[in-house]
Amino acid sequence: MARPPTPAGRAREVHRRLGLEHPGSAAELCELAHRSPFELLAATILSAQSTDRTVNSVTPALFARYPDADALAGADPGELQDLIRPTGFFNAKARSLIGMATALVERFQGEVPDRMADLVGLPGVGRKTANVVLSVAFGQPGLAVDTHVLRLSTRLGLTRHDDPVKVEADLNPTVPAAERGMLSLRLILHGRRVCVARSPACHACVLADICPSARISGADLRRGPEARV
Repeated sequence: MARPPTPAGRAREVHRRLGLEHPGSAAELCELAHRSPFELLAATILSAQSTDRTVNSVTPALFARYPDADALAGADPGELQDLIRPTGFFNAKARSLIGMATALVERFQGEVPDRMADLVGLPGVGRKTANVVLSVAFGQPGLAVDTHVLRLSTRLGLTRHDDPVKVEADLNPTVPAAERGMLSLRLILHGRRVCVARSPACHACVLADICPSARISGADLRRGPEARV
């Protein structure tokens, strides 16, 4: 097809195609294992500069030892650091987890709030983490902009910005509010599996014919994405 002439039109087509590749709700698309908003919040904090697979390898023991905010707020820092060490930056992450849990106990009766303003007021929680929790745990609009979303948004020409808040503002109006979390998670999955940082697999990408950055021949573009897989 002809490349959509506007970033908004391209974003809608990107979401349509990635929806066929990765169907499901935000909760179904999220690859962080969790059973509650508290577990998702903690896991998302741990996911910074780490992979979901690594986080999922440490959270069973973490949540067995600290099953709720009360328990985590009283954690011994050294013991907590040992449990989360594989995720990297374990000293800072331990401080964030204990601070987050303490704030939940002191300000929200141990429960994870479902408002952006409250979430970003917790230690270790920025807009990206808050949007993950809002969309995945609470089914609310929330478009998380991580490194994958930043990279793909630039490559696909969906934004001219490199500031996550501005990218979020550019992407939000392109899909219905209820689908913002799904757009974010689909871009993340595509960034992990196809449009990787160093060597994007443009030859196997369902977005190549509408991507301004695609690194494939005109013949391949004319053949369509199905023939390139």
